[in-house]
Amino acid sequence: MVIFVNWKELLENRSRLFWLAHTAGWFGFAFVHYLGSLQHDSRDIFVVIIFLNAYAGWLFTVPLRYIYRKAWNFPPIKIALVVILSSYFTGVLWQIVKNINYWEIYKHGYEPEFWFMYTQNSLGSFYIILSWSGLYFGSKYYQMLQIEKQNVLKANAVAHQAQLKMLRYQLNPHFLFNTLNAISTLILIEENKTANTMVTKLSEFLRYSLDKDPMKKVTLESEIQALQLYLAIEQVRFEDRLQLDFQINDNCQQALVPSMILQPLAENAIKHAIAVQEQGGSITISVNRFADDLLIEVADNGPGADIINGNLHRESGVGLVNTRERLQALYNEKFSLVVSNNQPTGVKVNLRMPFQLS
Repeated sequence: MVIFVNWKELLENRSRLFWLAHTAGWFGFAFVHYLGSLQHDSRDIFVVIIFLNAYAGWLFTVPLRYIYRKAWNFPPIKIALVVILSSYFTGVLWQIVKNINYWEIYKHGYEPEFWFMYTQNSLGSFYIILSWSGLYFGSKYYQMLQIEKQNVLKANAVAHQAQLKMLRYQLNPHFLFNTLNAISTLILIEENKTANTMVTKLSEFLRYSLDKDPMKKVTLESEIQALQLYLAIEQVRFEDRLQLDFQINDNCQQALVPSMILQPLAENAIKHAIAVQEQGGSITISVNRFADDLLIEVADNGPGADIINGNLHRESGVGLVNTRERLQALYNEKFSLVVSNNQPTGVKVNLRMPFQLS
């Protein structure tokens, strides 16, 4: 029968870990003394004495665990005092038992002339018990540090998730405001059929947006579908003034990208390239793979803009700033977001991120 030990569960159970380490330590003590006895011409009965002494040490140090628990929150000076006194008292008792074992079993009932001779060699036992105490406190502090480290990691993970959720959901009110404002305008000019179409498409887009966990990446295929929902809403507004061109490499369809990462880029292009031109314009979304990177480009043929240090001088909303912060949070430094002038006119935004598959 094979017995499997769940070491993770064992290490997380502090009480079980103590008993395992405590027993293993005293067994090791007995084994080392046994190896030492082989160098001397000792009778076989000495092995019994070794293990009796180890067992006595095992018993006497168990109460120290509960004493040290009580003293754990004492000031350092008091803890040191408790450890030294407890170790010395335990060491003396242990040495008395060891002397009795040796004299009664190995020396056939030898009795010393003075009773205090039962405590001779107590200093060595005191040092051993003091070492046990040091190991106990050291292991306790190590466990505390590990727990604190786990708590810090959990806190950082929660903060990281909160940041991503904030950045992700920050887009919805921004987009929602613009769309509702457009619907309101359509109602005022009695374009009710068009307004109803926009409301329907808006509900589909928001349902998609809310169904997707902002902490998880989605496939590029899914992200393009979400972008097409958004652009379908905008096409209701702009009709023929908005031209779209998707150039998606087939081997990129299943690549993972942050959910709703393209929508703010398309929204920027519509706001600054399509809406400001009477004849409208076009937006081109192209995606390719280069080595281990996924390359995404969102380009328009609008009037262009002043670009300073890779950022749009006109940028005053949350679009590019939000996108950059989300990429930073998800990929650390393994990404790039570059804004440049498109040829012959317009602006293009290039994203580079690790190519990952689900």
